[in-house]
Amino acid sequence: MTQNDTKSSFNATILRPVQTGSDITWAFVVLPKTASASLPRRGRTTIDGTINEQSFQATLEPDGQLSHWLQIDNALLQAAGADIGDSVRFEIMAVEQEPEPLVPSDLLEALATLPEAKTVWEDTTTIARLDWIHWITSAKQLKTRTKRINDACEMLNSGKRRVCCFDTSGFYSKALSAPKAAD
Repeated sequence: MTQNDTKSSFNATILRPVQTGSDITWAFVVLPKTASASLPRRGRTTIDGTINEQSFQATLEPDGQLSHWLQIDNALLQAAGADIGDSVRFEIMAVEQEPEPLVPSDLLEALATLPEAKTVWEDTTTIARLDWIHWITSAKQLKTRTKRINDACEMLNSGKRRVCCFDTSGFYSKALSAPKAAD
């Protein structure tokens, strides 16, 4: 699949997430399934895109329905001349090479204590590291996150290069979903 094979154009309505106690400073859209289907994976995927011809790069999140959703910060909304409720024009395309993910500090600290695990971590692909991080950060409770970090370090220390049993799309486990839209 070439980068051009992943190109899609579509209109989508800008949605506001349900407020959960703090001031929401972002909005989101759920991609049409046809746009998502043209991407190389159902899990987290980095794209280059435009919203009303305003360029951006972002990582799409899986919505658990074999599609993706995109978080849009207020600065990008303003630059694109868009607001909540507007139907806007998007053009997206998967990046040629997935950028190196930001490794959470708690995972870095745990890897630092196990040199063999850290060596395997550094020897895996960017996509594999992205999946490990996604598995860890998708935990809803601190206790689960801590367990996943410990399990990841054990698996990496034993030579495992990919996280097993984690559906990066959220479709089979329903662990992942797009935010709920406010009315």
